[in-house]
Amino acid sequence: MPEASLTIRSATPTDDELIAQHFYQMWRDNQVPTEQIRPDWQTVTLEFLATARDQLGYQGYIASLDAAMVGSVGCQLFSGLYPSLIRPDQRHYGYIWGVYVEAAYRRQGIGRQLTEVAVEYLRSQHCTHAILHASPWGKPVYEQIGFIPSNEMRLEL
Repeated sequence: MPEASLTIRSATPTDDELIAQHFYQMWRDNQVPTEQIRPDWQTVTLEFLATARDQLGYQGYIASLDAAMVGSVGCQLFSGLYPSLIRPDQRHYGYIWGVYVEAAYRRQGIGRQLTEVAVEYLRSQHCTHAILHASPWGKPVYEQIGFIPSNEMRLEL
């Protein structure tokens, strides 16, 4: 029996429901209880994807093994948290989010390949940095790619 062949392709708007489902499942896999997730999560995610595609250079990617869609990732230009006074050639951030691989296909390098494709897209958009927030399980993968833990600090209120 031939080995399954992994392909990664650019997502289109017709893939948005799958990306939304993966994003939801990512939160569930990270132990977020369903009662903490908005009941309109799918609508919120689909609206976000449409806006990000239109205004932030959003690009998603889908990983498939033969005919099965087994993973996805999204990336976009980072819109910022405050006014940016730094020249874009010095600080132009891209953001990677929603790296997700179906449970049965994990630990095969698919998440790493999805992340690398997203990094290349952000590089093509002239980003100077790629930012992501890692789960404890993803952190070693991202560090192997070259991501450096940042100085983000958090205070629970």
